[in-house]
Amino acid sequence: MESAIKTMVTTYLGSSRGKDGLSSKSFQKLVSKNLGNIMEDTKSTSAVAEMQRGLDENNDGKVSFQEYLTLIGYLANSMINQPAV
Repeated sequence: MESAIKTMVTTYLGSSRGKDGLSSKSFQKLVSKNLGNIMEDTKSTSAVAEMQRGLDENNDGKVSFQEYLTLIGYLANSMINQPAV
């Protein structure tokens, strides 16, 4: 579990490049590069932009670490009902 947490944090930090949140472009890259096996439409710019708008609780146009964790929680929760791999 520790390695999974480290991976989530380093993935976010690497994508945000030390900035305060992920820009639209950075979020698009993170999603398409890292989540293609568990999400649909990760290559669709419009689908990822819509997802970003849904996560962006403070409407600043960026995905904060807390907003990113909301996505991770949603994905983890959706995997509970999936058959074990």
